[in-house]
This record gives sequence, structure tokens and C-alpha cells, in this order.
Amino acid sequence: MTDLFAPATVGKWKLNNRIVMAPMTRNRATPDGVPTSLMATYYTQRATAGLIVTEGVQPSAVGQGYMNSPGLHTPEQIEAWRTVAAGVHQAGGRIVAQLMHAGRVSHPDNKHRAETVAPSAIAAPGTIFTAAGPRPHPVPRALTTGEIPEVIDEFARAARAATDAGLDGIELHSASGYLLHQFLAPSTNQRTDHYGGSPQGRARFVIEVAQAVSDAIGSERVGIRISPAINLHGALETDPRLTAATYRTLVDALSGMGLAYLHTIGDPASPLLTDLAERFSGSHIVSNGWDPVTDVTAAQELVTTGQADLVAVGRAFIANPDLVQRWQTGAPLNQPDSTTFYGGDHRGYTDYPHVAQGADL
Repeated sequence: MTDLFAPATVGKWKLNNRIVMAPMTRNRATPDGVPTSLMATYYTQRATAGLIVTEGVQPSAVGQGYMNSPGLHTPEQIEAWRTVAAGVHQAGGRIVAQLMHAGRVSHPDNKHRAETVAPSAIAAPGTIFTAAGPRPHPVPRALTTGEIPEVIDEFARAARAATDAGLDGIELHSASGYLLHQFLAPSTNQRTDHYGGSPQGRARFVIEVAQAVSDAIGSERVGIRISPAINLHGALETDPRLTAATYRTLVDALSGMGLAYLHTIGDPASPLLTDLAERFSGSHIVSNGWDPVTDVTAAQELVTTGQADLVAVGRAFIANPDLVQRWQTGAPLNQPDSTTFYGGDHRGYTDYPHVAQGADL
């Protein structure tokens, strides 16, 4: 029986356990997207996770979605990530940057008036929070076929920047309705060129991005997160046949590249996710979703049954920097304060108490 706390080899990395800190937006970078010393403390405190996946990191100014999210496209940002990586490594951990281009889920007010682009000129539903309060998502400009290679290169440059800064690799955020997912979903991709119109066309952009970042830093340092039919931010995948065809095309191509891991959101026992996991040659990280919160019993069950090689955990890591130790010893868990999830200072960020050995890092 595989133990949740047993070491694992994933791609290039030897991990101390099979518990992954899931990527979670926390909005504590500077207005210019520079990670702060507080962020370095936050990630270092949680370095006993087998692998940390950072919050979404924009690969370009245009790719920013939310206020005070970090980037990996300026010298100042790259240098600040160096401090984060050094802290995590000194504490014995591994950390990868989640590259997240928000695409149409954005607003100019959140990125110094930079434009918003997407596969098609269709606005995301609802509003997005800005310094002036909630604002409707703007209608994005549809990327031209000729512009797409430059967007792909933005991802490759950001991947190189991540490893140059000492991070262990990257995760492509191809889930939750952001740019990569916008190319996969029929509701957000109504293109008539070879980047749309069929399952193969809709998968093409993500495949080309994955190949570019693999060429840049080595496929064994690259993971990808997907969320088939989760239907967030208006990226709707409602036809089971088309959805399966799109993701089978995608995962077959990714498996052939030798990517380190496939990170899925949703029930891993569902027919589609079971099929995709079997098709993929690398490790499988499972995020069950948002409700209920994954506890140690559920995480161990996923590993024991072979539904997951590793298990991603979100909110429990926010409130418990020493979550691995608490799960191992059966210590009670701190409860997260949801009012401090997005933005703010150290409160609800780096001030949650540790058990046993005592003091905060």
C-alpha cells in the first residue's frame, strides 16, 4: 500500500511526500507584480509539502488578471522569485511556478491599462474585482493567428525565467476558465483558423505552449493543470463527446512530450478523468475540487486506491503551514479565516501558529 507520507519521484524532482500545496491566489504582490518578502516567508513556512505550486503567475503584463498578482516577466519580479525559491530550498522543499495567463478574465484597471486578449471576442460573464470595486469583464480582443506564436513565446520566456530564478519548474494553468482553457472550451473558442473549429484545433494552442516550455526548460520540469467540464468563468464544456475528444487529443500529445505530471480538478473516479490518467505517462496529481475540503483520510484513500500519485490540498495549507506534520501526528488543525484570503498583510497569511517544535519560521 502506497503511503501518503512516502517519498515520490515526479519528473526531475525527488519529493519528500505525496502532499502538494495547491495553487491559491492570495493577492499580496506589489502593484507591479513583484513578489514580496512576506510572500517568501509564506512559501518557506509551507516547505514541508512534497511540492508547492505557487499562486498563478502571469507570463506577461497582458496576461495579468487580478490585482497584486505576481509576474515572471520583469527583472525585478525574477529577482524577487529568487528569494522565494532560496527560502523554500533551504527549508528542504520543492516549488514550481504556476504560469497563468488570465486571458479574458481580467480588467485594464488591474494591469496598468494593458489590453485584454482571448481566443475570441467574447466577454467573460459577471464582474471582476478592481481597486474601484467590481467591474464587468471587458470584451477582449481576439488574438490573430499571426500573434499566437508571440503569446506562446511569452510562456517559454517565463518558464526560463522561473528556472533562472531557482524555482524547480512550472505548471501550466490550463484550467478554471483562463487563457489556455479558453482555447479548449467551445463557448470561449469560436475561431475558424487551425486553433479552433474541432477538438484537435481547440487543443492545438495548449499543445504548442506545452511544447515550447518543454523545449525551454525540459519537459521533466513541466506539469499542467486541467479541469474538464468544470465550467468556470464561462468556459463551458457541455458536450461530453466533444469534451472527451478534446482532452484525449491534448493528453495524448502531452504524454508523448514526457511532462512531469498531469494535475486534474474533479472526481478522479469519473470515466473521463480515469481515462485521461491512464493515457498520461507521468505522475497524476489529484485535486478533488472545492467541496468538501480534502482531509488526511480522503487524501490517503486517493493514494491507496491508485487514483492519485499525489494529492493537492488548498485551504488546509493556508491555515496550517505545518499541515504535513499535523496530518502525520493527528494534531488538530487551525481553521482558515476566509476574510484574509485575498489581499492584506501578514494577518491570515504568515501568522497561523505551528505545532510542536514551536515557533513560526
